[in-house]
Amino acid sequence: MSQNEALALLGRYYAAFNAGDNEAMLACLTEDIAHDINQGARQIGKEAFRAFLAHMDRCYRERLEDIVLMADGHGERGASEFTVHGAYLATDKGLPEAKGQTYVLPAGAFFTFRDGLIARVSVYYNLADWMRQVGG
Repeated sequence: MSQNEALALLGRYYAAFNAGDNEAMLACLTEDIAHDINQGARQIGKEAFRAFLAHMDRCYRERLEDIVLMADGHGERGASEFTVHGAYLATDKGLPEAKGQTYVLPAGAFFTFRDGLIARVSVYYNLADWMRQVGG
């Protein structure tokens, strides 16, 4: 995959995220996607990712803005930086009670690519900052 193809893939992935189109997001992933959740465990596979998206849709409403995409010259690895604009809709296990609190949070992600798809995504944000914003 070329650098431009990697950037186009990431563009489709984030456009699908902002459109709330989980199936289009999943179409960007390998069957054995490795998903490193911020301050959590690694999950493997599209079905685990699908379940993660359903959980996120239940607890949060998020839109990403100021997205910057990066990919190496070989189209093997990529990264993104963005600002999350969100609302906390339903209480997530182990986190403060949800009351519709809103938050704005800088975040980033790292990717590896294989066979024209995303094979790994690792997402990072400052959980302490998010907790402060939602009153935790």
